[in-house]
Amino acid sequence: MIGAVVKALRAAFRQRHAATEMCDPGAPSHGLPSAGHLAVITSPVPGHLNPLQVLGRELSARGWRVSVVHMASARRFVTDPALEFVSLPGAAADDRFDGYLSLLARPGGLLGLNRMIRATATMTERLLDEAPGVLERIGATAVLADAVEPAGPLIAQRLGLPFAVATTGLPLLTEADVPPPFLGWPYRGDQLGRFRNSGGYVVTNILMRPITRTIAARRRAWGLADDGAPCVQVAQCPQALDFPRRALPATFRYGAPWRSDEVEAPELPDDGVPLIYCSLGTLQGARPALFATMATACAMIGARAVIGHGGGLSPAEEAALPGNPLVRAFWPQAAVLRRCSAAVLHGGFNSVLDALAAGVPIVALPIAFEQPATAARVARVGAGRMLSPHRLSAAALADTLRAVIERPGYAQAARGLAAEIAHGGGAADAAAAITAALATPA
Repeated sequence: MIGAVVKALRAAFRQRHAATEMCDPGAPSHGLPSAGHLAVITSPVPGHLNPLQVLGRELSARGWRVSVVHMASARRFVTDPALEFVSLPGAAADDRFDGYLSLLARPGGLLGLNRMIRATATMTERLLDEAPGVLERIGATAVLADAVEPAGPLIAQRLGLPFAVATTGLPLLTEADVPPPFLGWPYRGDQLGRFRNSGGYVVTNILMRPITRTIAARRRAWGLADDGAPCVQVAQCPQALDFPRRALPATFRYGAPWRSDEVEAPELPDDGVPLIYCSLGTLQGARPALFATMATACAMIGARAVIGHGGGLSPAEEAALPGNPLVRAFWPQAAVLRRCSAAVLHGGFNSVLDALAAGVPIVALPIAFEQPATAARVARVGAGRMLSPHRLSAAALADTLRAVIERPGYAQAARGLAAEIAHGGGAADAAAAITAALATPA
C-alpha cells in the first residue's frame, strides 16, 4: 500500500515537473515523442467546435488521444470519430443548454448581452467545479484551451499540466492600438485611437465582470497567483486580416483556416446568372426577414442568392423567400463559395475565412459578438464593406453588392487574402506547433 502511494506521488511529481519544463523554451527536448492525452476545454458551440475538431483530427494523426470535455448536451456537436467526448459528471444544468444557445442566437441588445455573459460565467464555473476531476480520471497530460473559455488555463495550472491556447476567431489580445475585439471600430494607431480604445476596454471590462469575478474567485480558492502562460497560442486567423499589432506574445502564431479535406459542391445552375452566397452562421439563422432582404437584393442586381440558414428557417419560410433563391439549411460552404461572385455574411469568423479563402468579396451584416470587429478588418483590407442589418433595405444592400462585385479592388483584395491562406499551413501547422510544445515525455 505504502509503495503504491509513493509510486503515485513520484508520478505526480514527474507530471508537474514535465509541465514546467515543456513550457521553458530553453529546456532540452529529451527526444519527446508526439503523443499524450490532450483534454480540450472550449466553448460548446459549433463555430468553435467545428474548427477545433479539424485541429483535433490533425493532433490525433500525430499520436495524441484527444478528448473534448464538457456538459453532456454538447456531445451532439462533436461528430469527428477521431475525437472522444467526455461528459462532466453533473447533469443539473444540462437542461439549460438549449436556452444558452438561444441567448447566443438572439443577444437582444445590452440586456440580452448581460444575460448571455452571466450564463457564460455559470458555464465557466461548472467547468471549474467538475472538469479538474474529469481530467485526472481520464489521465490527461495536457490541455488545449479555447481562447474564449477562461476555465481552460486555470484548470491546467491547477493540475500542473502544460497547455496551449487555440484561437478560432479574432486574437483576444489586449493592446493599446487595437480596439476591443467586440467593437467594429476602425484601426487608429495614433493617440486619439489609443484614447478611444482605452475607453472601450474600460466598458468591456465592466461588462465582463461576471466572468472575471468567477475566475478571480477560483484563483484565490486554489491559491494560484495567475492563470499561467500557455506554451503556444495558435490561431486560424491570417496575419494580413488582423489589425497591426506591436506587442504580440512570443508564443503566438497566426495561421490559416482549420478545415477538412475539400468537398465537391453540389449541382448549381450554370446559366450565366451570378450566384451570391448568403449566410448568418450556425446559430443566428432564424431571421426570415433578413434573408428575404438578401434574396431581394440579389435579384435586384440580376443575381441569385444561395442561402444557408443553419436550420433557422421552416420549410414554409424557405418557400416564401423572394427572388428564386437556392435554399438549404447547410451547404458545403467552402465549395459553394468558389462558385459565387460575392457573399453576404453576418461576419462570423469561419464564414469570413471561407469566403476570403475562395477570393470572394464580402458584404458584412454584423449582428453581435466579434462580428463587427471582424467586419471592420474585412473593410480595412479592402475585401468588402460593412452595413448594419437593422432596418436594412433591399435597395441599400443591392447598391453595396453591386459595388463589391463591379469594382475590381474588392475582389483583388480578397484574392490577396486567399493567396496567404493557400500558403498557410492550416490545422497541420497548428497541430505541429502544439505537438512541439506539449508532447508528453516517454
